[in-house]
Amino acid sequence: MKKLLILTLVIFLSENIYAQENTFSLQQCIEYALKNHGSVLNAQLDEDIAQQKVNELRGLGTPQIEGTADFNNFLEVPTSFVPGEFFGGAPGAVIPVQFGLRYSSSAAINASQLLFDGSYLVGLQASKTYQNLSRKQSKQTRTEAAVNVTKAYYGAIVSNARMDVIDANLERVEKMLGEIRVLNLNGFVEKLDVDRLELAYNNLLVDKEKVKRFETLSYGLLKFQMGYPAAQPINLSDSLEVFNLQEVSIPESVNLTNIPEYEVMTVNKNLQELDVKRYKTTYLPSLVAFGSIGYNNGRNSFDIYQSGLKWYPSALIGAKLTVPIWDGLQKSSRISQAKLALKKVDNALVLMKNGFELELESAKANYMNNAASLSIVKKNKELATEIARVSKVKYDNGVGSSLEVVDAESALREADANYLNTLYETIIARIDLDKASGNLNY
Repeated sequence: MKKLLILTLVIFLSENIYAQENTFSLQQCIEYALKNHGSVLNAQLDEDIAQQKVNELRGLGTPQIEGTADFNNFLEVPTSFVPGEFFGGAPGAVIPVQFGLRYSSSAAINASQLLFDGSYLVGLQASKTYQNLSRKQSKQTRTEAAVNVTKAYYGAIVSNARMDVIDANLERVEKMLGEIRVLNLNGFVEKLDVDRLELAYNNLLVDKEKVKRFETLSYGLLKFQMGYPAAQPINLSDSLEVFNLQEVSIPESVNLTNIPEYEVMTVNKNLQELDVKRYKTTYLPSLVAFGSIGYNNGRNSFDIYQSGLKWYPSALIGAKLTVPIWDGLQKSSRISQAKLALKKVDNALVLMKNGFELELESAKANYMNNAASLSIVKKNKELATEIARVSKVKYDNGVGSSLEVVDAESALREADANYLNTLYETIIARIDLDKASGNLNY
């Protein structure tokens, strides 16, 4: 008996620990998504790629060193022709001669260093801006992930609340149905009263199945937005009361500095400005220093271990200056194209700003409309609850009809559904309002 109690306690504690590990608040769901959702992970990888691109470009400004080695086997040694009189021949005669050996080898180390290139200097600036762009895009992805998780989280909570309401209504109607059946058996009420309540009870059962399927779908959507395993259970710790709709302050304007999409477009403008600057620097000269040291040898027999084989050294240093002179106005055309592209970005920024202002006005109107509707449907819910209670009391005291009770229960069910639907729409409108005003931080 003692062993059984210990085993039962262990199982109970294990289940509680497992349930706690799979219970998430909204903030925990967001944090989980920011670490596990595929889009967020890819955004982080894009940041890493941008960093590596910066490192790659910086490497172009460091010394470039390479080693080379080659081996040549002249199956036929090239023939050259020299005037015959060089060797005492008749004037105009040509003598074929072969210069060189059949086998030759060489090995060398070559180095070069970029001393000045305007395009490279601008490229360094652009690489840092590109890295900043990847960060802004990553922030945009994180914000979108957090918004999606928040909406899905409250969708799941509302589906839970719907299920609780349905269960409470079922319990109340089932109790009433049991009482009326007893009264019918004793001849105090008609069979019609029983049928009416039974019809209301069956309708609630149908509603429960619909809500149950919707609840499953809501949890599936939340898991998807989190990057959470679909087959693994999840529990939610927050309730609808956590989302306090009474503390909402309606923003007057958009905080553009906290709108990820606008920040991304602003960085794109910086990149386009650097593109114009890069093309302008192509008019400047470039200077590269280089050097090489190597050894070579030649022989007529293929014997790499030939004793006494001498390797002859060679070395050089130098510099190369390239000065643009004329390119058929290609550079000028590239600069003009880059300036026109910059104007397009400016126009896009203005258009985007106007669009965000319109989106904010729309979000404000949508939220205020939903908030106003919520206060009305909440009052209707309270009225429907009271009407259902009074109808039941009147029926129990023989001064009301079963039809009145059924109608009151139907109205209460509809009022509950309207309240939860409007509450969810108001919550979503609040999230959209925060997003449109730039008040989200993730």
